Amino acid sequence: MADRSYVYEPVSTEAPVKTQAHSMEQGQLWRQYIIAGVANIATIALGFALGWTSPVNLKLLDPNDTPLSRPVTNDEISWIGSLLSVGAMFGPFIGGFLASKIGRRWSILLSSVPLIVGFVLVVAVQNVAMIYAGRVFWGLAVGMLYTVLPMYCAEIATDDTRGALGSFLQLFVVLGFLLVYGVGPFVPYFTLQYVGIAVVAVFCVLFFFMPETPMYYLNQDDVDSAAKCLQIIRGKSRAGVQAELDKMAAEVKAANEKTANLSDVFRGANFKAFYISCALVAAQQLCGINAVLFYMATIFETAGASLDSAIATIIIGAVQVGASAVTPLVVDRLGRRMLLLISCTGTTIGLGLLGMYFILDTNGNPVVDSMRFLPILALVLFIVTYCVGLGPLPWAIMGELFPIEVKALASPIATAFCWMLSFLVTRYFNPIADAVGMGVAFLIFGVCCIIAFFFTFFMVPETKGKSFQEIQEMLAGKTSPSKSEKM
Repeated sequence: MADRSYVYEPVSTEAPVKTQAHSMEQGQLWRQYIIAGVANIATIALGFALGWTSPVNLKLLDPNDTPLSRPVTNDEISWIGSLLSVGAMFGPFIGGFLASKIGRRWSILLSSVPLIVGFVLVVAVQNVAMIYAGRVFWGLAVGMLYTVLPMYCAEIATDDTRGALGSFLQLFVVLGFLLVYGVGPFVPYFTLQYVGIAVVAVFCVLFFFMPETPMYYLNQDDVDSAAKCLQIIRGKSRAGVQAELDKMAAEVKAANEKTANLSDVFRGANFKAFYISCALVAAQQLCGINAVLFYMATIFETAGASLDSAIATIIIGAVQVGASAVTPLVVDRLGRRMLLLISCTGTTIGLGLLGMYFILDTNGNPVVDSMRFLPILALVLFIVTYCVGLGPLPWAIMGELFPIEVKALASPIATAFCWMLSFLVTRYFNPIADAVGMGVAFLIFGVCCIIAFFFTFFMVPETKGKSFQEIQEMLAGKTSPSKSEKM
């Protein structure tokens, strides 16, 4: 053994030594979370706009607190609540077009324009029509961001963090809810609007310094810019990201070889991704989240809770934040399907309990006197399980399922469909509840959750830890999911 030579020839060994060194580059995982977190500050503003009606409706109805010359009517309150969803039906098409033309980063930044316009309108308000217009502009921003942010987070994430980053959207939206719930009841009308403007301003300043996604630059044949972005996102050298960059470039090249048009969305694996995405966002809206939140004060009053409605709303907002914070921690361990199944089960039970209670209460059954705690228990169960699964995961999964060549076409349609359902539920729940009773209405939502459970069990693939290419192969039936994925 003493005379064995360990002298390596430079030609044959230099490259492997470098490859080994760079393959050991650990990078900085926290960068992905920081970048996604800064991007989702915009969704705090969205949550603020979505929850805005909770404290502001009371001010608009109060002759001494309204910024208008008169209190608004109940019909006007209904339109104020639902018109945001109308704007959100059109926003996805603007966001999808901009995402493909000028990039994900600039599209997200430009969403601040309709947000600011909306705040300007509600600050300069002279009549209820200006509030209507402000809500529509906020809706445009909602539609844009719900389309582009899932793309952005999915494209900056590694395969094993994509679920967590995709779940940020729901977490930051409910942070916006909590902000407007916590501030709105205790400050004047105009002060509340300035708080919202401040959130948008903070987002614009911080996100301006965030990178574009490498996928977008590769789609523009700008490999150097893609490499620089990936280096920033991963915290590695150029050689350290080269293997991942090559893999992305191959995926983009394969996608660009296919000329996608609208009809391609409804073919083969693309259509499977499309109807799964539409079904999941339908489940998100038809589980009745907007109706439950709308009747939150009524549920507390029915339970005989002595809490002030403003305090009760803040508590529910805090519950939403706590539950939504769980998903990013566990989604890449338990998987998307498992959390969706848990969510559908919990929301079904919560809605069933609410429906049963209100039916008994309406019929004057004396047993309700001994179960006044039940509505609050059911409400908390519903909200917690919604925020763990049905709230965040449809958006995270949508960002994963669509291939690059159809993403900008398919995502806006699915997102617009979501907000169309949101408008219908928000606008017409009251008449339906008046016609059949609130208890029956909640049971109808519960049936929708049961349908969502079985759809998820039989139709939704597990995307945990898979690359975009592997997901497309699975949708096309080229690979079979493992036993664990089926569960």
